[in-house]
Amino acid sequence: MPSFLFFSLFLSFVHFTSSIPSIGVTYSSPSTNTTTTVPPPPDKISTTIASLNISSVRLPDADPSLVRAFAFSNTSLFLSIPNPLLPALASNRSVALRWLYRHVLPFYPRSKIALISVGNAVLDSTTQEDFSPFLLRAMRNLHLALQELGISKIPISTTFSFFSTITTAFPPSSAEFQQPAGDLIIRPLLQFLEQTNSSFLINLYPYNLFRLNSEIPIGFALFQDYPFNFRDDLVTGVRYFNLFDMMADAVITAMAVIGHENIPVVVAETGWPSGGGEAGEVEANGVYAEMYLKGLVRHLKSGVGTPLKKDGVAQVYVYELMDHDGGNGERSRKWGILSENMTRKYNVEFSSGAKNSGSMEIFLVVMWFLIGWFISLVNLDL
Repeated sequence: MPSFLFFSLFLSFVHFTSSIPSIGVTYSSPSTNTTTTVPPPPDKISTTIASLNISSVRLPDADPSLVRAFAFSNTSLFLSIPNPLLPALASNRSVALRWLYRHVLPFYPRSKIALISVGNAVLDSTTQEDFSPFLLRAMRNLHLALQELGISKIPISTTFSFFSTITTAFPPSSAEFQQPAGDLIIRPLLQFLEQTNSSFLINLYPYNLFRLNSEIPIGFALFQDYPFNFRDDLVTGVRYFNLFDMMADAVITAMAVIGHENIPVVVAETGWPSGGGEAGEVEANGVYAEMYLKGLVRHLKSGVGTPLKKDGVAQVYVYELMDHDGGNGERSRKWGILSENMTRKYNVEFSSGAKNSGSMEIFLVVMWFLIGWFISLVNLDL
């Protein structure tokens, strides 16, 4: 009996220490239409990410030369397929096979491709063409094409934007998926994700919600431990100490409303700009950006999850690796953790070793206590 209790406690603690989400970064190549910046060579991007101790990278462009640059590295890759390709993918599986032959098959498994997003923020497209009717069929065709090629370990999903998907951020317990997309698109899509063991991907920007709501304190958005820096959900009685958790739980609640709360949630984009943007964006500065990133990383490494989900989000990708010159309005914001010349802007430690060190120390202390307790129980039995 004592041995059973001991190993039960041991396994439960191991489960606790393994629930810390991984932290990655997005690298988007500079657009030649909006910037004069010359893109760094793919090998330079790969070595830079390795030097930052970042374990995963999201590639919205999925250029084959970039995918190749991460071969034989320990960096996991999250690839994306552009929205305009969705109609062709949905209509013909051979298009999906051609895309895989160009972007995946020549490099996998030497390059650790771990996830593919079919489209990004399809529901908030500002173009005249609506790609949402093609979304699920495109995802299914890509999934079947992977199976046909004998690749079963690369899950398929798509990425949504919080503001075009969720009805409200507060209170989180009142959140639902916006209609009619919730029933027509997201419900069957969640069924597909559950059947294929994939994840729900969401772009989540506390900065943008903060700008839209003047009642949100800046400290609440920046993970700061100020007095009275919390918000209570009066429906559930849950207390929130930061805006990120509040938005994440709104997503989890919306998924629970239609019976899919157990699907892992991946934050595909989050960040805080250090400058640029529209006139009057005084909160877009380097001080606040560093506070947000440090607070986010500290919170994720703590392993406490969110108030509604102890495991919290499964992964988080910071937007983005480096600043780009050019662009107007929102496009001119400086989201990068590196400047245009690839020098570090912030003192933030992303490495998995650092994030697990605190848990390891707790693990050793608890194990020392449990071993002593187990020995005393054995002596009593004798």
